Amino acid sequence: MPNVSDFFNQVYEVVKQIPPGRVTSYGAIAACLGSPGAARMVGWAMNASHSHPEFVPAHRVVNRNGLLTGKHHFDNPNAMQELLEAEGLKLDGDKILDFKEKFWDPMKEL
Repeated sequence: MPNVSDFFNQVYEVVKQIPPGRVTSYGAIAACLGSPGAARMVGWAMNASHSHPEFVPAHRVVNRNGLLTGKHHFDNPNAMQELLEAEGLKLDGDKILDFKEKFWDPMKEL
């Protein structure tokens, strides 16, 4: 695996390509980068993305079940949901409805 800084930057490059109104998972990003066991490290990258000099749409990265598990890393606990809803996604609580239809698979899309 590359060093942490390189890995985080690779994660950010993938996340920047997620189209508005679509979401992917930590594990899908890790697998796309050739590190299928590094989903947690992708989560750490998303947490650190708020200090990245370029905008990284971290709100579009959720867990494998479509849950907003990273929402507590935003300044406002409702920000992740509000950003996703502004892009047209429907949620029930912290879960994305129609998750399978909205899922963006970087292995297939890139």
